[in-house]
Amino acid sequence: MRLQSQEMILRILEKQIVANIGKGKIIHIPGPRQVGKTTLLKKIENEAALPVLWLNGDEADVRELFVNPTSTRLNGIIGKNKLIIIDEAQRIQDIGLALKLIVDNFPGIQVIASGSSAFELADRINEPLTGRKIEMFLYPLSFEEMTGHTSLQEEKRMIEHRMIFGYYPEVVTSPAEEKEVLKSLTDAFLYKDILMYEKLKKPSLVEKLLQALALQLGNQVSYNELAQFLGVDNQTIERYINILEKAYVIFSLPSLSRNMRNELKKSHKIYFYDNGIRNALIRNFNPLGLRQDTGALWENFLLSERMKYMDYKGIWMNRYFWRTQTQQEIDYIEEYDGRLHAYEFKWNDKQRKIIPKAFMEAYPESETRVITSSNYEEFIQ
Repeated sequence: MRLQSQEMILRILEKQIVANIGKGKIIHIPGPRQVGKTTLLKKIENEAALPVLWLNGDEADVRELFVNPTSTRLNGIIGKNKLIIIDEAQRIQDIGLALKLIVDNFPGIQVIASGSSAFELADRINEPLTGRKIEMFLYPLSFEEMTGHTSLQEEKRMIEHRMIFGYYPEVVTSPAEEKEVLKSLTDAFLYKDILMYEKLKKPSLVEKLLQALALQLGNQVSYNELAQFLGVDNQTIERYINILEKAYVIFSLPSLSRNMRNELKKSHKIYFYDNGIRNALIRNFNPLGLRQDTGALWENFLLSERMKYMDYKGIWMNRYFWRTQTQQEIDYIEEYDGRLHAYEFKWNDKQRKIIPKAFMEAYPESETRVITSSNYEEFIQ
């Protein structure tokens, strides 16, 4: 039985989208599948004080409308509508050109376009619309959004559950059905977006690569070791990881290397946008007390939630991890306002964690903090 309605959970991005309507730019909303883009846009459509045209790029007749677009043809499509919402815009072949023509020729028209993958959008939207769009990434539900929906006390009580099952809207709104929902979501990632891109012919390789990345959560990733393990070359691994990033399944942190000779250079750690997706891939939904990867789950949870929080606040930054050849390390570093902000993550607040002296000597102006299960809420909301 579903206890909460997805429509009732207020998304932080809603106010930001509404505030930018009428500013003369395309509002582009990318994000993973099933994070609530359509639900959010339907809410905006229902509450708009303007005539709205809704177009779904998944429908063949809608895609046909935009073949070889011209301003005259677009005028016929738009009609008297003032707000055009295009869901799954990446499915439309000439969408970048069409959106450019709308912006340049119909100044009174507001377009909101969503997209579930960056595959086509990288080529079809970004280049033609340089300077003509505002991009707002929609993540799965966030800790901050859920505290607004229930309460801070309730969400803190649910934290171990979120670390295991994640924050996808359908997962949150389907108590007791989380495993089935996550299986459906991972199948969608593996087969709908990723395998269709360039007609990838090795679904088993993608699945094995995702499982390997999930098992290495929080550790440095070696393309060479992955290639040997999976029986392919380094270029194939690099290409598939790039595809997984464009499908918004994973994201990477590069290593910070500036001052010390023995700092690791050109290294990466890979994380998942959502803990539930990661755990579904390795088919492990055991409670924290029965797991060996609690530290990695905590790190992934904090990084994904911090990314949501800072992006929704419009704080742009560089993100890194730091490690030396002698295994001194910092879990996470942000660079903004001309300073480094270094964070160590510990689930157990009784376990002592010290910022390496070598880091402080190399970067003396840095701010440092240890984030534990006792103080995390101020880090992610």
